[in-house]
Order: sequence, then C-alpha cells, then structure tokens
Amino acid sequence: MYDEKNKFLPDNFIETWSISTYAGDSPLNLKPIEGISYPAINRHSITDVLTSYVADPFMIEVKGKWYLFMEIVPSETERGVVGLATSDDGIDWKYEKVILREEFHLSYPFVFEHEGEHYMVPETLGANAIRLYKAANFPYDWEHQADLTSGLYSDPTLFRHDNKWWMFAGSNPYGSNTVNLFYADTLEGPYTEHPQSPIIENNNQLARPAGRINQENGLVRLCQSSYPFYGSEVRAFEITELTTEIYSENELVESPLLNRNPEINQWNSKGMHHMDAHQIGPNKWIACVDGSYHHEPILDEVPSKRIGNLNPSLIDS
Repeated sequence: MYDEKNKFLPDNFIETWSISTYAGDSPLNLKPIEGISYPAINRHSITDVLTSYVADPFMIEVKGKWYLFMEIVPSETERGVVGLATSDDGIDWKYEKVILREEFHLSYPFVFEHEGEHYMVPETLGANAIRLYKAANFPYDWEHQADLTSGLYSDPTLFRHDNKWWMFAGSNPYGSNTVNLFYADTLEGPYTEHPQSPIIENNNQLARPAGRINQENGLVRLCQSSYPFYGSEVRAFEITELTTEIYSENELVESPLLNRNPEINQWNSKGMHHMDAHQIGPNKWIACVDGSYHHEPILDEVPSKRIGNLNPSLIDS
C-alpha cells in the first residue's frame, strides 16, 4: 500500500473514516474550526457496537437542536447501520445509538423535512431499490414508506425545485463513475428518469453524489472524486439549467470544496468525500464532513472495508 508520501505502509494497515464539523462564511468556503478537536466522531465514539468506521454524515436542526445521522459499519458483520448523534451547537456531538438496521447494508442516510414530517433516503443497495423512510418518532423510529425506484443505486440525493422532486443517484455503485437523474411530481413518485440521464458516465472524478444539494444561490451539486483513489475530494458543480428535458452544469471556481490534509497521521490525511452544509446566520455556515486515514489494527479488530463501493459480495452477506 502506497501513501503518496513515497513511503510504504504495511499491508495490514486499515483505512478508516471519521466525522467532523467545518464552518465558514459560505457553503463554498468551509474550513476546520479553530480550537476544537478533530475528528468529532470516530469509530471509538460508538458505544453500542464495535465499529470499523463512521462516514456519510447528514444533519438537521429541529427546535434548536442538531441531529446527525451517519453510516456506522460494525466490525463483526461489515453491514452498515444508521446511527445518531446530537448537539446543541452542531459542533460538540454526543453519540446516542443505532436507530436503523436492515437485513442489508445501509449508508448515506440523507435526512430532510417536508410538510412538517421527517424523511430519510439512505443507500439501500441490498434491497435492489431506493427506499424512502418516514419518521414515526423522530429521531429514533423510522418506517419504510415507499420504493422510489428499483435497481442498484448509490447515494440517492433528493431536492425540491420548480414544483418537482429531483433525485441524483449512482447506477454503477462499485465503479463510482456514473450518476443518473430522476424527477417526480410527488415525493413518493413515481420517478421518471431524465432523458439526458446518466448525466455523467464513465468518469469517477465527476459522478458519485457527495451530499445535500445546496440551493442558497442557485443549485449546487456535490460529487466525490475517486481519482487517484476512492474518496479523494469533494467537487462542486452549479446546475445552470434543469427542466424535464434539459440538464446542464458547470464546475465552480471554488471546486474542490474539500480535499485531504497532506500531513501524515491526520484524521483526513487519506481523503474526504462528503459534506452537508447548513446556514446558521448571515454569512455563517456549518457542515458535517468526513475524512479517512490509515491506522494500525489492534489484534482483535476486523479489517475495515468500504462497503457499497469496493466489495459487492458483502452487500447481502
């Protein structure tokens, strides 16, 4: 294994993901917060299951409190579950517990509010469908509400625009090089694939979704670049035209928005691949982000794998 600093790591070194909070004056200009420890949440923060890594954070503010939903990968099964952390300020997080398990791998727990209800659309490859969940008792209890479309799709990302629901999702989850676009009149669908879909094909630097669509100044699509390795950085594209017939976008000059810290042994020294930004005041934004690094395994640790990206045989194991 080669770590880009012209040094070789032992073959048993493990790639691990963890979560932190960034802040800035714009969703296009987010940086580490001075005076806080990084990462905010890592595998050791999880108290109810021995964990290989945590990743794919999404957060939402409800009545002045922040709720962060994340992918947790238990070391024993390597089948992802959805966990919850809470915070009063969106910076200092307290882990709560696992709040959603299925018989298949879960990741990318995209959470949002619509008409006073809370919904989640996680990645659900093992169900051979994109599933919509609704909170029966927010934030702890979730029920399967509908299948938005069938098939193997990674990282489904929904947004509301011009009285329609739109959804990006990757149709080549193990290659991370294709992103498809769908639309519907209602949240539960049915969803129709856009005539220009896939909008990106055979390009692992521009395709796979990397977080919530920002709609503060136009529409900004985030993607994770998987070159030169999986989860290298987060890039940003302004959607310049979006109708049921036409789609176009341009990469922003601020892109990439997130990239790795080249200093060795940092929590994000290997890469960063996800961001969920929220405005908290005039010219004030915070975002939950994730990053990866390598660590030396302990004797009783099950080696971590990036499920849903590199090893399809584990999806239904």
